[in-house]
Amino acid sequence: MTSRPPPIRLIKRIRAVAFDLDGTLLDTAPDLASATNHMLGAMHLPSLSDEQVRSMIGDGVEALVERALARALNQLPPEPVLRTAIDRFKEAYSNAIFVRSRIYPGVKETLRTLGDAGLRLACVTNKSAGFTAPLLSAAGLAGHFVHILCATGPADRKPSPALLRTLCTQLDVTPASLLMVGDSPKDIRAARAAGCPVAAVTYGYTAEALIRASAPDWVLQNLTEVPTLETLAA
Repeated sequence: MTSRPPPIRLIKRIRAVAFDLDGTLLDTAPDLASATNHMLGAMHLPSLSDEQVRSMIGDGVEALVERALARALNQLPPEPVLRTAIDRFKEAYSNAIFVRSRIYPGVKETLRTLGDAGLRLACVTNKSAGFTAPLLSAAGLAGHFVHILCATGPADRKPSPALLRTLCTQLDVTPASLLMVGDSPKDIRAARAAGCPVAAVTYGYTAEALIRASAPDWVLQNLTEVPTLETLAA
């Protein structure tokens, strides 16, 4: 029987790491919930709990607002109502983007460790650029990333591999040498479609059972596990 090669640290095999934002680096649900409820209140609709809003996060502002309105109205909102609601949400969120949100444990030390090891780091998110840059800046994380890629429309949004493929081109790396780290099946599917290895965290906005069922290469309890991940030598 041929013996398997000894495991090596993943950090020795990759050149860059892409991180999802909401649910991976930051718990943004509290401020998203506040903006959602500001919007609903302005439209004389019942508010939602943080947990209800948390379950709606992941596909951009328009999807979040539409889901919140559908929950409050018990039906899909008419287009004019949706457009008004989106505008009200954006105004509220822009004015309070990092008030109740928090950085997850282990994030800052992990970004420092990976950066000190010479890996290039990026943020790849379905959140719009208009919110992503101010949020990362307010959280004190923006300086860790050489690239920040945000979805500009449905074709870019994970589970599409478009943003990861763009990032590989920008960094001049192969997909196999770019690790994707996220908290949802969409992150996992995007990485698979792009040909990237993928790790998923269990502390974000997706139940651990669903994360495991989506079969990422690694399941993480804390982001500090990323620098110590091991894989078989090629």
